[in-house]
Amino acid sequence: MIGLIYSLTAILLLVVGAVLLIRRGQSEPARNAAVAAIVSAGWAALMWSQTPAHAWPTWNAMMADGFRFGAWLIALQALASIEIPAWLRRMSLGSCAALIVYTAFGAIAQGATPLHLYPMAGFVTALAALAATLHVWRHAFHGAAREVKWCATAVAGQFSIDALTYAQAQWQGDVEPSLSVLRVIAIAASLLPLVYGAWRVPVAAPRIFVSRQVMFYTASFIFLGLYFGATALAAYYMRALSPQWGGLLQTLVIAAAATILIVFLLADWPTRRLRVFISTHFYRNKYDYRIAWLRFVQTLSAGEEPDIRRNAIRAVAEIFDSASGLLMLRDREAGRFYLQAAWPQKSSDFPAVVSLAEDDELPRFFMDRQWVVDLREYQRDRQRYGDLRLPAWLDPAGPWRLVTPLLVGNHLLGFLVLRAPPEPFNITFEDLDLLKTVGRNVAVQLAQRRADEQLAEGRQFDAYNRFAAFVMHDLKNSVAQLQLLVANAARHRHNPVFVDDAIDTIRNTSERMTRLIEQLQGRDMQGTARVVELSQIVGAAVARSQSRQPAIVVQGELAKAAVQADPDRLTAVLEHVMRNAQEATSATGNVGVELSVEQHEARLTVIDDGAGMDEEFLRQRLFRPFDSTKGSKGMGIGAYQVREYARTLGGDVEVWSAPGRGTRFCIRLPLCPKKNPGS
Repeated sequence: MIGLIYSLTAILLLVVGAVLLIRRGQSEPARNAAVAAIVSAGWAALMWSQTPAHAWPTWNAMMADGFRFGAWLIALQALASIEIPAWLRRMSLGSCAALIVYTAFGAIAQGATPLHLYPMAGFVTALAALAATLHVWRHAFHGAAREVKWCATAVAGQFSIDALTYAQAQWQGDVEPSLSVLRVIAIAASLLPLVYGAWRVPVAAPRIFVSRQVMFYTASFIFLGLYFGATALAAYYMRALSPQWGGLLQTLVIAAAATILIVFLLADWPTRRLRVFISTHFYRNKYDYRIAWLRFVQTLSAGEEPDIRRNAIRAVAEIFDSASGLLMLRDREAGRFYLQAAWPQKSSDFPAVVSLAEDDELPRFFMDRQWVVDLREYQRDRQRYGDLRLPAWLDPAGPWRLVTPLLVGNHLLGFLVLRAPPEPFNITFEDLDLLKTVGRNVAVQLAQRRADEQLAEGRQFDAYNRFAAFVMHDLKNSVAQLQLLVANAARHRHNPVFVDDAIDTIRNTSERMTRLIEQLQGRDMQGTARVVELSQIVGAAVARSQSRQPAIVVQGELAKAAVQADPDRLTAVLEHVMRNAQEATSATGNVGVELSVEQHEARLTVIDDGAGMDEEFLRQRLFRPFDSTKGSKGMGIGAYQVREYARTLGGDVEVWSAPGRGTRFCIRLPLCPKKNPGS
């Protein structure tokens, strides 16, 4: 019966290998799996050849075990999407090579090698191969994780049965026939998930290298060794207890042990508990800070959440495997701490979370001690936290576990509440230090965000103030004309010419005020521009400026030049330049204006022999808004307005000046082709 099972398994393995080579030979993972299946078929054939003797496998069969282990490890390396660490790969493949060499010497010496080391060598080799398989199973690449896990599960099943078989043989000195049947049945049953995984693994799976701490695998290796040893010991005593049913009981014990082992491998909590145990007893650092910090920074800056505050909660919660968290931040105006964000839920999902005042006990505790509050510790040892009384929604018996302050320097920006991490979680000074450190980093990020918001608000108010200053500047010019009219009314009210000029001035001021109101209302901002003759603009600006001293003199003949502009605004701009020239020049000085055409642009130039300006003032202050040399009499936006309006028309401004030698202020404007005589 045993020989029939071995022969059928050998045929099945041979068929599977041939099918994989024929149908999926272009895939390296499938090709290596096919080679491993063919090698296993040879192993099954050798095992079948020695089954009639019912003795311990021959040296050749044991050598075939070494080749089978190595073939499956190489196939698993190709099937997996990760790189097995070098030390683990050398240990597992080296164990296979050592087993092959050991059995080769035994075959040559024909029994000279100590037989009692036979099963121990196979047991150590199976454990090393199983450790490498578990590494692949745990760290399969995400893109092909399901397929790789199918393959790794199949191979791990083979190595587990092999390890249990060798452990039992070490105790008893031979192999139980029923256990041999279980062994070959397990190998045959593993073909189904193996073929499924190898068939579906991509042809060119990406490879990445993932390094792990050696201690984790060493502890896993020791645990598996102790587990298999205990299983073999239990199976041995089961056989010794009942000679009649011992073989069956032994097989049941090994099958139950294999089932329990698979359940442990599929669960997450044994691995987590093992990592906690290792970190607590073998390492000074509980965390891999490089990985933890890189993941924290990546999550904090990834922007996967629409709100940076939710990103901050997530970044901290993922370090401690916490399922959710709350963020309480201080409101600048109210002086209270409000629930600002929650992750992954919404803040509206926590109606019981109420705001806290700055002088409440929890904020004062954070500001005074800067401690992290562990709610479980608070429940066990309340005296450690002094007279601290927590709000009702922070019930130590509830779902929340950690409350950490968010500090910028010594200023409390808020605090973060995290749900209890999965057990086992025993908080240590390392957790507290890490939590306070990431809390300060999050606080800086949130403070920067708040500063950016304040800066944006300040810029909005600044833009509003600048806009109001521009409006006041235009109003000041209009009021100045009306004040001049009122000042001359008592002396010239009976002069008809003065009355006509007064009416024209009032009408012009009214039009400018109406235009300003329309612009403030956003109506017809672009429709006011039209083709204007610059000589008319110069004449109107000169006429408005003649009431001030020194009088404006038109130098030379005004050239014929037409531009596209708002006549009222362009006149006001030129008038402002003339008025500045008059203010900078003594009453006996000279101020002139000239209009010329050069190439495709008109040049309006106001010339004075006044005080002038130095080069530093021209470069740094002349066109800077709200920087005035007139004190409270000026707003410092006139020259800035002149330049900006010239640029909106496609022109620019040029200024030449020197202290004591006067100033030349030139406004360059592009000519309108329709009115250009030279076109």
